[in-house]
This record gives sequence, C-alpha cells and structure tokens, in this order.
Amino acid sequence: MNLETLYEYCLSKKGVTEHFPFNDDALVFKVGGKMFALSSLIQWENGTPKVNLKCNPEYAQELRAEYDTVQPAFHMSKKHWNTIDINSEVPDRFIKELIDHSYDLVFRSLTKKNQNEILDPR
Repeated sequence: MNLETLYEYCLSKKGVTEHFPFNDDALVFKVGGKMFALSSLIQWENGTPKVNLKCNPEYAQELRAEYDTVQPAFHMSKKHWNTIDINSEVPDRFIKELIDHSYDLVFRSLTKKNQNEILDPR
C-alpha cells in the first residue's frame, strides 16, 4: 500500500475529513469530528510507513498475538488503538479491513443525529 491508496481509501468513506491537528507530520482522518486513523508523513518518506487505527480491545489483542507488525499504538490508548506496519506481513486488503473496522467503531459511537447527518447530508 502506498500513501495515496491509504489517503484515497480513508477519504472514500462517508463523512470523512482530513486534518493535521498536532503538527505538519501527523495526518489524521476523522468521521463526525472523531479520529479513526492517524499516519506520520515522515515515516512514509523514510520508507517505514505505519498507521494507527482504533480497534475493539479483544480484537486488538488477537491481532497483536497473530502479527508481529501490529503493536499497541504509540502515544495513544493502547487498549483501543493499534499501530500497523504497512508493506509488511499484513496484506493491503487486510489493512483496508482494519480501516473499515476503525471507521465503523467510531461511526457507531456517534449520536444517531450525527450518524444521520453523515449518511444523508442535506
């Protein structure tokens, strides 16, 4: 996966916006004002791309046990966030599934009103 693919996939989801809330390096994707993905542009430039994704706590533990390249997220709640090394043992289609999982968790945490505004923005 390359940065453009990650970027386009995240933005293809309903109601997603991109931000740089911390600095010019940390690209953040949000739905309903809540973060579901974060990636360092410098790490992409250095050839060590990673993405932080929200995850169900039990599933996060399973992923960490199964994949060496899935670790508790740096500077985030390690119970709810994983860091995934991109272009490693985790295939692109699986990274997209993890992005979907993260997006869905955050979307479902929004109020029904916010969900409806995202699904039907009139």
